[in-house]
This record gives sequence, C-alpha cells and structure tokens, in this order.
Amino acid sequence: MRVCIAQLNPTVGDIEGNKRMMLDTLADMAGRAGVGAGTGVDLVVFPELFLVGYPPRDLLERDWFLEACERAVDEIRRASARFPEVGVLFGAPQRSATTSSGKGLQNCALLVCGGRLVASQAKSLLPTYDVFDEARYFDPASEVKPVPFKGEVLGISVCEDAWNDPDFWPRRRMYDFDPVGALAKAGATLFVNISASPFHAGKDATRYRLISNHARRHGVPFLYVNQVGANDEIVFDGRSLAVDAAGRPVVVAPAFREHVQEVDMSAPGGALGPYVPQDTVESVHDALVLGISDYMRKTGFSRAVVGLSGGIDSALTCCLAVRALGAGNVLGISMPSPYSSRGSVEDSRRLAANLGVEFKVIPISSIYASYLDALAPHFAGTEQDSTEENIQARIRGNILMAFSNKFGCLALTTGNKSELAVGYCTLYGDMSGGLAVLADVPKVMVYELAHYVNRDSEVIPEATIEKAPSAELRPNQTDQDTLPPYEVLDAILHGYIEEGESVEDLVRAGFDRDTVEWVVRAVRRSEYKRRQAAPGLKVTSKAFGIGRRMPIAARYGPA
Repeated sequence: MRVCIAQLNPTVGDIEGNKRMMLDTLADMAGRAGVGAGTGVDLVVFPELFLVGYPPRDLLERDWFLEACERAVDEIRRASARFPEVGVLFGAPQRSATTSSGKGLQNCALLVCGGRLVASQAKSLLPTYDVFDEARYFDPASEVKPVPFKGEVLGISVCEDAWNDPDFWPRRRMYDFDPVGALAKAGATLFVNISASPFHAGKDATRYRLISNHARRHGVPFLYVNQVGANDEIVFDGRSLAVDAAGRPVVVAPAFREHVQEVDMSAPGGALGPYVPQDTVESVHDALVLGISDYMRKTGFSRAVVGLSGGIDSALTCCLAVRALGAGNVLGISMPSPYSSRGSVEDSRRLAANLGVEFKVIPISSIYASYLDALAPHFAGTEQDSTEENIQARIRGNILMAFSNKFGCLALTTGNKSELAVGYCTLYGDMSGGLAVLADVPKVMVYELAHYVNRDSEVIPEATIEKAPSAELRPNQTDQDTLPPYEVLDAILHGYIEEGESVEDLVRAGFDRDTVEWVVRAVRRSEYKRRQAAPGLKVTSKAFGIGRRMPIAARYGPA
C-alpha cells in the first residue's frame, strides 16, 4: 500500500482552515501525479484531531463548535468522491449516538473514501497526565477492530493507544488494555497511528523505540503520523515515521516543519540506516523557534519586543525571536538603572548590531528616583531591600508593556526555568509579557543554547556568555549571592520537578540537605508567582504551567 504522510500544522479551532488544508493537500497530490482522480496513493493520513487542532480544550464543550466540526466532516466525505481511489484518514471529535452515559464524545480516527465514511475508530486510552486532560472531554472506544482497505487490514489507533506497550513499561503500565496488541490479534496487516504527541527533549528517540518495538513484536509494518507546530505552550515536533515489519525505518520525516511524503509500506527498511535522534540542544533550539513563530502567528502578532539586559537570557531570547520572526520584526530595548554596568548596555548594543535588530536605550534612573521620592515618607525608618530592587524590574516591565500596547508588539519575557522555579524573578516586572520563551529552559541549558547560536560565528557577545549572571538591581550583585551554583540548582530542580523525587531521595543522591531544603521551600513558595506568569514554551518532560498543577494555599514539604 502506498500511503501519504501529511505532517501538517493545524490551528486550534480553525475548522475551516484545517479542512481547507486537508483538501488542498489531497488536490495537490492529484495535480502532481497528473491525473484527475487517482494519485497512485491509496491512503492519505493526517494527525490526531487535525480538523480541530490539538488540544481544543473547552471548545469541545460548545455545541456550535461540534456542529461546525460535523459539517466539515461531511464536506470532506463528499469531497473524497472526487478522488475515488484514495482514502483519507484524519482525526476529529465525534458525538456518539449509541451511548446513554458518559461524555457522549469520542476522539476518533475517521476513514473516508469515494464519498463514504468507511470506518470510525475511537481512541481507547485517554491520557490525564502532564498536559493531557482527555477524560475531561471524551469517552473511550467501546471496541477496537481492524479495517479491510485496499488489500490490507488496517490496525488504526490514536496517539496514546500506541503507548501501552507491555515491553516498554515493564514496571508500571498506566492501562490494562493494549490496543495495538488487540489489533494484531484481530489480523491487522498494517498499523496506522495518528498522533498529536508533544515535544520534549529526547522524546523522538523514545517514540521511535516504541513504534519499532510494536512492529518487530507483531511482525507488522507501522505508520506513525504526528502533528507539527505549536499551540499555546505545547510544541509538536512532527518526526512522523514508517517502519517495516522488522522495526527498521523506511521513512523518517523532518522535525519542526511541515512535510508531505509518499511511502510504500511494503518497502523494506534499512536503506536509511539506523534511526538517528535529533541532537538535544539543536532540538530545543528549534522547538523554541517554532514555539515563538506559531504563538505569534496564531495570536495575530507579527512583531516582538525584548528587554535586553546585557545578560545571557535576554540575549538568547532575542536570538530566538530573530530566528522565528526576522530581524525587522524584533525590537530590543536596554533600560539601564543606577546599578547597571557599562557592559550591560554595550553588550546589548553589540548583540543588536550582530542580529540587525532595532535597538533603543531608555534609562530608568530618573524614573526610579521619582518612585523612591514618592515612597520615601512611607518607607521612612526602613532599610532598602528587595522592595527597591523590584521597583526597577517593574519600571522595566511597564516600559516594555507600553511599547507592546502602543505598537502592537508582543513582549517576550526572558526568565529561565531555574529562576522561575525558585522565584528569582519579579512579579509584574521581568515576568511581564505575553510569552515566556525560556520558562522551561534550565540555566545550564541556556548556556548550551548560547553556544549553539554561536556555533558558526559570534552572535551573542562572548562577554555576555562569560560574565557572572546578575540582575544588576544593587551594587556588585550576582545571582550566586542568592542562589546555589546553577549546576547544583538545576540538578536538584530536575530531580524534584521532573523526576518527582523527595528531599530524602535528593539527599541520598548526594546533595547537601540544607541546599535541597532551601530549593524545595523556594519552589513551593513561588507557586503564586508562576500562576500569574505568561505562558511558557514546554521543552522538558515536566514544565511549569498546564502540565504541573500544584496548590498555592497549602502546607507541605520543608517549612
């Protein structure tokens, strides 16, 4: 069977646009083949919930939205009559007319061909961990059964249905049912999984091992088609693939870009050689670039403004924005205070020149003095502390938001995951903005990304990379005055946040107890800040935001 992988980028809620993308892809294939009805391809496969985009969230609770989806499904069905030799497999929500209990809605893979709905296979396994909340909206499939089509027996599954491989999770399986195994037992000769599998660093290698293992264990070729693009915090890397019955790669689609490709599913694998995962730092870089560009495009912004402090976080954020939007669409603003070093402005100016972005310098010393004068009668008899430091950050946040408001730019916040984790950031100050680009990037990886940006030439000034990190909110301040060394901090945060380890686990791993308890206490006490933060692009296995839901008014952990 010849199958077309349609690894495309839908927009959540844009049913008409997503439908048009599907029909244009089908028509384009016919045009390239030079025939009116047949394309030489038996089946075109689009990702999970492609018609509505993933994740549609509470749009699924609106009847008008589901009705629009149903009309679009019917239009696609009727349009398939123009290509009677080609099946179209795509994801869409479907209301169930047979259930009298539950949500009454299912996450389905629909197969249409020749003007008919040939099959509908609902998703069996509904994830509710991390960023997923599918049991909120959907009922699971009542059954799975393969579909005879074009001389093959298709074992159709939807995303999570492929993730319950009993060999893959030997210690703890999340579900009792293995849909892929059930399809194999029922006689499937070709597995097809439509997916919207979010990116995190290293996940592409995990996916390949999963899909390859299914194919090898059952002796059945496997086609996996994943969504690409970014929707809110979540980035999808694509990396669709086809493997033969021995689990060897036949086709591996590129990461972080749309890709349409035909593949002969009867072809043996091996010609590509072994599967090669994308380099971790490169993949995070590309994910952030795609996350910025899609977030802005899909929310109607074309320009971004970045506060440039002369530090590595703001420099990296500016570089990523330029890569995503082009230099002409990025504005950098330096806002020196009485405590800013000369290098903070000059390094920012050099960065802007290297990137070719517009650059402005707006000193805040006089504004800061006005604040202090206004507050002096009320603060009399008190010592200066973080209050006065945070005033500077909030002045800068107000200036950035003024430019955002006046010129329609999206303000990109520049804080990293390490800072956000322990609250080393100012609410309504450096946290002000519409998108937190580095919110899931630990500080150590910030340096790795900076070196990646500079791999061919010096874009980020070396002085920016080499200087000790500092908020420059008081004389001679450095981050390490307040925080543990970033190598230690990031390792503790990884264990506590991403691996779910306890204080005792971390101490047994060799970390100093006082340091661990300080970090855990700081993370817990900063939940209220993160609840008010801009959306942050997810690039690790556990990001702050919708995938981590911790209480604020609570008492637990170190006091």
